[in-house]
Amino acid sequence: MAYLYLVLVLCCLALLVGGVVEQRNHYRNLTRIPNRVLVNGIRGKSSITRLCAGALRGGGRTVVAKTTGTAARFIFPDATEEPVHRKFGIANVVEQIGIVRRAAVYHPDALVIECMAVMPALQETNQSKLIRSNIGVLCNVREDHLAEMGPTLDDVARSLSRSMPVGGICITAERDRLDILQEEADRRDCHLIAIDPESVTDKEMDGFGWITFKENVAIALAVAEQLGVDRHSALKGMWEAPPDPGALSVARVISDGKKLRFANVFAANDPESTLMNIQQLQDQRLITRPLTMVINCRPDRIERNGQMGDMSGRVQPEKIVLIGEVTKSARMRVPAELQDRIVDIGGKLAPDSLLKAVTEATPADSSIVAVGNIHGQGEVLIHELAGLPGWTCEDGSPSASMLPKTTGERIDR
Repeated sequence: MAYLYLVLVLCCLALLVGGVVEQRNHYRNLTRIPNRVLVNGIRGKSSITRLCAGALRGGGRTVVAKTTGTAARFIFPDATEEPVHRKFGIANVVEQIGIVRRAAVYHPDALVIECMAVMPALQETNQSKLIRSNIGVLCNVREDHLAEMGPTLDDVARSLSRSMPVGGICITAERDRLDILQEEADRRDCHLIAIDPESVTDKEMDGFGWITFKENVAIALAVAEQLGVDRHSALKGMWEAPPDPGALSVARVISDGKKLRFANVFAANDPESTLMNIQQLQDQRLITRPLTMVINCRPDRIERNGQMGDMSGRVQPEKIVLIGEVTKSARMRVPAELQDRIVDIGGKLAPDSLLKAVTEATPADSSIVAVGNIHGQGEVLIHELAGLPGWTCEDGSPSASMLPKTTGERIDR
């Protein structure tokens, strides 16, 4: 018995020594990266990470970046990228150690990395132990992950604040709960910078070949300014940066003789962000009426399904098509005056049957906005639509591809 205890003690000591050595090596790698930018928030983190990296590249900085969203990517200093490979396809915050080690090889001026933690305690660990950023980004506070960070939006704001760098700088576009963020920043001796999205002009936004938001661009410009990059160089770098695979996109496709505009809004899966995206697409006339709203439902996202059903009352689509599983969770939350517009094609349909059912429910020469969560039937629908032929506007602009593969797809205007 004593022998077994001795073996146990020796194993524990070996693990302890191994952990200490790994921690020391990790901290040494961090010191080889003078500027570390940690991007946190509810919506837009991946896009902001890419914009920040592009802005710094525009200023001649050597920068490495890593996103976590729709498709996790390691972005090299020359803006090329490759997928982040995960064992068993499971994301774990510990992978940040390997990312830092890999980034340090390039001796970058900056590492821009997206926060991949959701639980408040893990968010703090990600900052204090894994990244130790000196510049933090807290882009927004939205209604998502309430089970982990809520239940209220005030709680979400405080949870996200745990990634603020102690004694560093935090940049935010959040307005509604700015007082809470300021209170949390003061507790951490962190200088909070609140940016104004309207400081970005429409002319500056016209330089993008893909859809993004002024608040994202303003955040990236503020990060670039902190690291000594002038506005013109930062904008040029952002214009040239490849978009995220989950970037908002629109495609013009032909199905059964119908000309349709399809907007992939799956990446913005909280109600506020989804509405912002739909409104922007309408303002830019990239989608038109009549409008069909496709809500993809997931059995493990009952609350979100219902939120999307509620949101249909604010969008007022001519048709509401429910796909996926547990569609009842969305159908019951659709306002009473819109119930007669619902077409429920829930369940696991074959790809061709799903596409046929959606397009049959959609009028000719109209637009489709796909909302909710992409996983499940949403992915099936996107894949099928990507195989359809495109059509050209009268002004000669081509159809846009809507199935991002590696770097996202640029959109026509």
